[in-house]
Amino acid sequence: MADTPLDSVIATLRRRLPVRADVVRPQAAVALILVRNPDRLLLIRRADRAGDPWSGHLALPGGRRAVGDATLLDTAIRESHEEVGITLTTSECMAELDDLVPMTAVLPPIVVRPFLFLVGDVPSVGVSDEVASVAWLPLATLAASGAYRTTTVMIRGERRDVAAYPLEAGVLWGMTERIVTPLVDLWRAATAGGDRPA
Repeated sequence: MADTPLDSVIATLRRRLPVRADVVRPQAAVALILVRNPDRLLLIRRADRAGDPWSGHLALPGGRRAVGDATLLDTAIRESHEEVGITLTTSECMAELDDLVPMTAVLPPIVVRPFLFLVGDVPSVGVSDEVASVAWLPLATLAASGAYRTTTVMIRGERRDVAAYPLEAGVLWGMTERIVTPLVDLWRAATAGGDRPA
């Protein structure tokens, strides 16, 4: 039996084989960086940059695989250090999540692999040219009733309704929402003490 809801989430993720994308595309990796007491996730707000399809969005630290990255785990670790100054280790990587690809043709053709990291203490976090701000968001905030709902966002000048978490820092939606929601669902189930999703 897991000691805490976060332990339960990690145990569940470790028991399953992550789904791998069956497409050949450039690769990227993101880091879900978590701390305990209370259980919190690091979110970033991307800097506003011309030509960046994720400009200004709430996101997770990460980016494209570089030539020198031996693995996508190396990519997640490198990008986290470059973007927010956190030095992650392979031993802090608790699980790999399912690969994701963009759901719209206007985004770059890419495969994103998320990695879940659990760090012992709240690390010092900074910003970079790519990151405008950072925040530690309690998982309880994301799991709260009504936190996840249909929200209107502007996409290339058009208003669209999307599944999202409207937060004080902005709207968490798109690929980041698709990565975070399964984690939040597992955490909610663990805190409720009910059946845990497989």
